[in-house]
Amino acid sequence: MNAVYKRVVIKISGEALAAEKKTGFDFDFVSRVCQAVMDCTKMGVEVGIVIGGGNFWRGVKDGAGKVERVSADRMGMLATAMNCLAVADVFKQLGADAKVMTAVDIQGVGERYDTGRAIEYMKAGKVVLFACGTGMPFFSTDTTAALRAAEVHADALLLAKNVDGVYSADPDKDPNAVKFDEISYSEVLLRRLAVMDSTATSLAMDNNIPVVVFALAEPTNMGRVLSGEKIGTTVK
Repeated sequence: MNAVYKRVVIKISGEALAAEKKTGFDFDFVSRVCQAVMDCTKMGVEVGIVIGGGNFWRGVKDGAGKVERVSADRMGMLATAMNCLAVADVFKQLGADAKVMTAVDIQGVGERYDTGRAIEYMKAGKVVLFACGTGMPFFSTDTTAALRAAEVHADALLLAKNVDGVYSADPDKDPNAVKFDEISYSEVLLRRLAVMDSTATSLAMDNNIPVVVFALAEPTNMGRVLSGEKIGTTVK
C-alpha cells in the first residue's frame, strides 16, 4: 500500500514510553512503538522522531518554582537524550538502523544535529532520533518537532499523544467535549486548544505542514495514518 506521506516527523511523548509505569520505560511498549515505526519505513516512508522527556522530567512543571526555568528546560533536554538512546537501542535490537542526533554537544551520546546529514540518513532508510530539543530553553519538544519537520521538508508532523485527537475541551474534565476530525491552525490558536504549544502551531502553519494528532496507545495507528485512514484529528 502506498503511503500518503513520503517523509514525516513523529513526536512521541516521554510519558507514553513509560505506559502504565508512569516513569522510566515500559520496554514491552517501547518495542511495540519501534516495530510500528519500522512497519512505516517498510512502506517507504522516511521517518524522523522527536521524543519528549516527561517520563523523567517535565521541565518547569517539575521544577515547582525551585529550579530556574533555563535550568529546568536544560534538564528536560537531557531527559530527551536518555529517551533517544534507549529507543535507538531498541530499534537496533529489532534490526533497524537508528541514528541519534543532538542539538547539544554531548560526546558519546549522539551526532551533532545537521539538517543535510539528517535528510541523507532518512533517505537511506535510517530512523533519525532528534535529541535535546532545539538546544535552547523556552522551546518545547512540540516546537522542536515542528522545527525539524520544517527543516527536513517533512510532508507531515504526526503527534502521537495520550489522547485520540483534538477536542473542544479537556475530555477528562468536560463530558460534553467534542472531538474534531479536522480543524485549522488559526482556530486552534484562537480557541487555545491543547494540541501543542502556540509556537509549534504557528511554525507548522507558517510552513504549511499538516499535523495529525492521534492516540499512541495502539502504536499501529501510525501506519493507519500513513495509509490514509482518517483517524484522530488533522490540523491544517
